[in-house]
Amino acid sequence: MELITPSYGLLFWTGITFCLLLFILAKFVWKPVLNAVNARSQKIDEALLEADKARKEMQALHAENERILKEAKAQRDEILKEAKEAATRLVDDAREKAKTEGNKLIESARVAIDNERNAAIAEMKTQIAQFSIEIAEHLVKESLSSDVKQKELTTKMVGELKLN
Repeated sequence: MELITPSYGLLFWTGITFCLLLFILAKFVWKPVLNAVNARSQKIDEALLEADKARKEMQALHAENERILKEAKAQRDEILKEAKEAATRLVDDAREKAKTEGNKLIESARVAIDNERNAAIAEMKTQIAQFSIEIAEHLVKESLSSDVKQKELTTKMVGELKLN
């Protein structure tokens, strides 16, 4: 039964030991433990604040990166648009220049053809005139070969002069 109902002396010494232990713990142990816990809590709070600050900075950097990416895409699109316009302009200019050059070549070819045709016509007229003169010369020689034919031609021409 002694285990169930302790004596008053045991209770007294246990109480004194407990108070002494409580005093020693309060005097020497609780302050460093509380300081360590508070320091740990403060470090955790600081780490949380740093993490929150880093998260906000990352969000700001992400937003900045998105903005820069959008600007880069807009610049790329603008450059592509300008390049396409320049290419179209160059093609149109080249086409117009080729058309102008083609028209000039066609016109110069027409002029050359007209000149050649006129030269050919003039040459043909010259040759026809020469042939006509040669034919007339042969006819005149043949018709004037005798005196009788010369007299007939003279009277015929005089008769035609009187009629006109």
